[in-house]
Amino acid sequence: MKKIISIIIILTLAAGCFASCGKPQNNHDNSKLKIVTTIFPEYDWVMQILGEKSENAEVTLLLDNGVDLHSYQPTVDDIVKISDCDLFIYVGGESDEWVEDTLAQAKNENMLTVNLLDALGSTIKEEEIKEGMQGEEEDGEEAEEEPEYDEHVWLSLKNAVILCNEICEKICEINPENGQVYKANTTDYVSKLEKLDAEYKSVVDNSKNKTLVFADRFPFRYLVDDYGIDYYAAFVGCSAESEASFETIVFLAKKLDELGLSSVMQIESSDGSIARAVKEAGASKDQTELTLDSMQSRQSKDIENGVTYYSIMESNLQVLKEALK
Repeated sequence: MKKIISIIIILTLAAGCFASCGKPQNNHDNSKLKIVTTIFPEYDWVMQILGEKSENAEVTLLLDNGVDLHSYQPTVDDIVKISDCDLFIYVGGESDEWVEDTLAQAKNENMLTVNLLDALGSTIKEEEIKEGMQGEEEDGEEAEEEPEYDEHVWLSLKNAVILCNEICEKICEINPENGQVYKANTTDYVSKLEKLDAEYKSVVDNSKNKTLVFADRFPFRYLVDDYGIDYYAAFVGCSAESEASFETIVFLAKKLDELGLSSVMQIESSDGSIARAVKEAGASKDQTELTLDSMQSRQSKDIENGVTYYSIMESNLQVLKEALK
């Protein structure tokens, strides 16, 4: 599959080069800073850093039509935008295996990149298989040789601070004349993130309950580890599974009863079927279904309506407060 994607990328870029010989390129203002991001948190962090200078930049969000990070593959237009940008920001996990071939064929030799997992270094976490968690269907063809890392690093406010500083450094390198503005904007934004981080800690420290039951995928490993929250879940965060087994449903239902929890959790893309099944399998059957937003997919209209990384993390805090009471 990777070889097929590589061939497509090479042909796409070659076609783009031939096309550019035949007609002028009017798609971009060459005086503007061109930044391409894969996911919404990266895009919003860039916009916060640029601040009043955002009019001098073309910032592209590739996953802007509700496509999930784990199922995304670049279009021809996406590849061309990446090839010609000044700064490309991506997650860097297994979902981004296509990136290596794209960057190898990039037209802009001076392009800078930010790989979120690389920027966080040794602090990234391997995917965790918890008690009762349903494993992936194995095809038996390949043995697992390398650890699978949890890609959902943006769901930690502490990570967000590190990553915003890294992104600011790269933007300043490309556009040093506005560096002081970018650094001031980053300092102000990081201060807000750190304040919200302290609010999360306070909520968890003052909560009676310290455990969540997720009837869904669980992409919140970094968030719960930041504040000492325990959890049980149906699937790991990057799982492709969507139907829980009878054993998984019964296990989670027993945990709800055993811990006396008033809520069962799910993520924003869930249809709620597993949460309802877990509730029905339990003794009380009256738990509230609560949703935490993992920001793995987004619509352009969300941005137009003023949704930000910070506003989503604020909303998640209120959900967490309800879940841990």
